[in-house]
Amino acid sequence: MDNKILLTPPELDQFFYVQEETSDILKNLEKLSNIHPVNVLMTGRQGCGKSSLIRQFAAYFKRPLAVFQIGQLSEPGQLFGEHGLKCGETFYQEFLFPKAISTPGCVIHLEEINRPEHPKALNELFSVLSEDRSIWVDQLGLVKVAENVVFFASMNEGEEFTGTDALDVALRDRFYIIPVDYLPHEIEKQVLINKTRINEEDSELVLKVLGHLRSDPQIDSTISVRHSLMISELMGAGAGLKEAIIYSLSISRDILESILLSLHVETKDHEIKSNQYKRFV
Repeated sequence: MDNKILLTPPELDQFFYVQEETSDILKNLEKLSNIHPVNVLMTGRQGCGKSSLIRQFAAYFKRPLAVFQIGQLSEPGQLFGEHGLKCGETFYQEFLFPKAISTPGCVIHLEEINRPEHPKALNELFSVLSEDRSIWVDQLGLVKVAENVVFFASMNEGEEFTGTDALDVALRDRFYIIPVDYLPHEIEKQVLINKTRINEEDSELVLKVLGHLRSDPQIDSTISVRHSLMISELMGAGAGLKEAIIYSLSISRDILESILLSLHVETKDHEIKSNQYKRFV
């Protein structure tokens, strides 16, 4: 197996915020990874920054990062490779996973680990996440996890997430578990100001409206920091508050108008008329 593959650390986000306790735990786990294998499971609601935190961990400790979408696994063994047909002959196509886990110090992100298409698609993970850190693959031979490799998994939990399953207890038992939650108001405001071209006044306005939406039982969806960033980016690019919210969230114009009115929020948006057309040339 050719292990020579270029995996590089991601770029460090200079405006990434995390609870001090979480930061300390991650630094402790990084130290432990130099002593024995470490696996970390990030749990929390959608859009609260689980994937971003894993990326920041890799960037902070200058570790290469490889991300794998577990939701795409439709059969056992698919992480390592699959058979194909070329010129009438079958061949085995090795995927990135065995190369990534053979890269010393690599951060392996198993995204949405509780969303595989096939119920047995995760069976191979038991071996690579164990203390032994190796697995026999007939087509590749013995695949060993390199030194200081850290496995991260992320998952959304709850009945509102379709296509997800409860994580196997034996598999979950192999992980340290770190819960991740949404940012508090003041920190989220700083994120919006630092990461988008929005000013303090507009960021406060965005969060004022989103705060109401997040607490409104009529709104049947989670409004995450990812959404607030999307709204702020649109506003920073020139969109008005009203249209930025409409095109970033699944929310009706009528509900939004009612909320803006109740909050006494006046916007500078022009009337959005979906029945008006113009040439986009």
